[in-house]
Amino acid sequence: MTNRIRSIAALGAIAALALTGCATTGPDAGGAAEPGAESVTIEHALGTAEIPADVERVVTLGWGSTEAVLALGIVPVGISYQSYGANEEGIEPWVVDELDALGGETTVLPNSQETPVEAIAALEPDLILATYSGVTQDEYDLLDAIAPTVAYPEKEWSTPWQEVITTAGTALQREDEADAIIDDISAELATVAEEHPQFAGKTIIAAADFEGAFYGYTPADPRVEVLFELGFENAPALEGFDPGDGSFFFTASNEQLDQLESDVLLLYFDDQATADTYLASSTAATLPQVAAGTVAPLVGASYVAAVSPPTALSVSWGLDALVDALEQAAPAA
Repeated sequence: MTNRIRSIAALGAIAALALTGCATTGPDAGGAAEPGAESVTIEHALGTAEIPADVERVVTLGWGSTEAVLALGIVPVGISYQSYGANEEGIEPWVVDELDALGGETTVLPNSQETPVEAIAALEPDLILATYSGVTQDEYDLLDAIAPTVAYPEKEWSTPWQEVITTAGTALQREDEADAIIDDISAELATVAEEHPQFAGKTIIAAADFEGAFYGYTPADPRVEVLFELGFENAPALEGFDPGDGSFFFTASNEQLDQLESDVLLLYFDDQATADTYLASSTAATLPQVAAGTVAPLVGASYVAAVSPPTALSVSWGLDALVDALEQAAPAA
């Protein structure tokens, strides 16, 4: 599976193998649909999934599907290893919390550049969810031979966070529960927007510097969508940088940084030392927002991962840190 650039992580993954015990489920973690339920069909960019009603063993790949399934009360038998903002086992903190709450364990799949097909097959899944991922057609064909597999609806690594949740709800025949999860998250974001009227109408750019390469995120990226839900608007300056092909990111050279004008610049950093070094550099000095004092530094790998992009469980976990960063650049009047 092709790894996506998430926040300040470049394409690629750290070679590692993290396996935990066999999957178990908590009191409300069964995957079976209601008696009498029928199979469902989900069309996606790489094919069509015919999903039976008696799904019990789910494998989640990519980003967000793990959280969606857990939020629906089901513990996957296997989940993708996460190399950014996670613990040594490759599990994000909000996923750890939910596994503890459900009383379940899962198997973390090997961390590799390609989808670990053999490890997935060994788990004997009934369903594979890769709704927000970079699964290729060849990988999908292999996965679909193991179990019904749902890939992204249109473009890799660009599925809206809401659709990741609704897809899981449809596949597991828990549509009402999925809708309730989305409603709760949307209400939480709406409350933040209402409590921070200074965000409304301000233009914003979300970006990160990774080893001297400056990456910005387009409106196609779910992390930017969340900023819009908080009241911010897309910066017109991005029109000259957006590839226009639905890509979730763009790159800018150091010589172009002075063109990235916006009211607020949200920058992602692994740690405070990295943030301090970059913001004090001559390169950062060319950013208009540095001179204007309107940089919002989101610091901490887990906090960055929580909104890069948001998931069914990570929004609530990381929202306070995001808002605190944004308040630095857009304080209340």
